[in-house]
Amino acid sequence: MSNIKKNIEEIEEDIKKHSIYPEKVKFIAVTKYVKPEVMDEILECNVKVFGENKAQVIKEKYENYITRDKKDIEWHFIGNLQKNKVKYIAPFVKLIHSVNKLSLAQEIDKRAEQNNRVIDVLLEINIAGEESKEGYELENLYEDLPEMLKLKNINIIGLMTMAPFVDDEPLVRGVFRRLREIKDELNNKYFEGKLTELSMGMTNDYKIALEEGATLIRVGRKIYE
Repeated sequence: MSNIKKNIEEIEEDIKKHSIYPEKVKFIAVTKYVKPEVMDEILECNVKVFGENKAQVIKEKYENYITRDKKDIEWHFIGNLQKNKVKYIAPFVKLIHSVNKLSLAQEIDKRAEQNNRVIDVLLEINIAGEESKEGYELENLYEDLPEMLKLKNINIIGLMTMAPFVDDEPLVRGVFRRLREIKDELNNKYFEGKLTELSMGMTNDYKIALEEGATLIRVGRKIYE
C-alpha cells in the first residue's frame, strides 16, 4: 500500500472517530504544489475534492483534467482570492472558502452571473484576530452582510476560519467552537438555518475541528508524509 493511500485511510478513520456527524464531513485534499501524477493517486483513493490557493494554478489543473474527460472532481478555492483573479475560476469552481470583504463578494457575484452560475461561498472569519491572517472581524462582517445578502449569484452556505498554528489545544478548540457559535448566531439573525458548512481544521488540528463540528477539513501535508 502506498503512503498516500495509507494516509488517506487514516484521515477517513479520524473523521469517523472524531466527528460529531461523520456523514456530513467532506475531506478536501489540498493539492497546491502537487503534480498531476500525485493527484491521480489521490483520485484512485476515491477522494474527488481538491483544494487550491492560486487562481491560475487551479484553472490549469481543472483544464488538464477536463481534457482527460475527468469531470467529477470538485474544485475548491481555499486561499486569499484577489478580485482580479475571480474571472479565472468563476466558470467551474465549486466552492470559494475565503470571502472576506464585500467587494470580493460583489466581484464573484458579477463573474458568476456572466457564466450563468450561482457560486457557493463561505465567509472567512479571523476568530483569533491574527494580523498575519486574512478574514473578517465579526463587527465588519455584520456591517457588510445586508449588502451581501442582496447578491443573487452567490450562495453563502457557511463559514471558514484558520486557528493559530500553536501547540495549545484549549486555544485552538476555542477558535473552532466560536466559529460554530457564530454560525448559529447568523442562522438565527439572517439565514434561517441555511448556513450548514464549517470549513475548519488542517493537518495539525483537524481532529479538534471535527470534534467541534467541522463539515469541511482542508488537509494537505498529512496526505504526503
